Amino acid sequence: MQLKRAESVLVVIRDERKQVLIMQRDDDANFWQSVTGTIEVGEIPLNAAYRELAEETGIAMPKSTHPILDCRLMNQYKIRPIWLYRYPPGTEFNNEYVFCVKVPAGLPIVLTEHTDFNWTSKQEAIQRVWSKTNRDAIAQFVPD
Repeated sequence: MQLKRAESVLVVIRDERKQVLIMQRDDDANFWQSVTGTIEVGEIPLNAAYRELAEETGIAMPKSTHPILDCRLMNQYKIRPIWLYRYPPGTEFNNEYVFCVKVPAGLPIVLTEHTDFNWTSKQEAIQRVWSKTNRDAIAQFVPD
């Protein structure tokens, strides 16, 4: 297994009806989240956001018509102990760059790394997602 870099993206997805997409991780049924993923070597965070959005949901929107917004926020959080083996020895914290995107309602979702998904209200998404940084991003960047 190749070790992960401690830099990732978080992409909050909402549709035209102000519904937020959340997905259930396949390795933890209680862990719901927005799109997340490691930034690859040589990749800029915005390109990682587009790549992860397409990989995890099947949503590949043209940048010209559906741009992903850089929220200009970088979170640093302590990596869950059960995931530390995925990172180089001594790594404790991850830097997470936050993005959001508005997509048309009714887009088909193709899951590759999750077992389920839901389009929910902003408040329900805040209640259901596992991580504090994900809750905060939804609260801050999804309009009421």
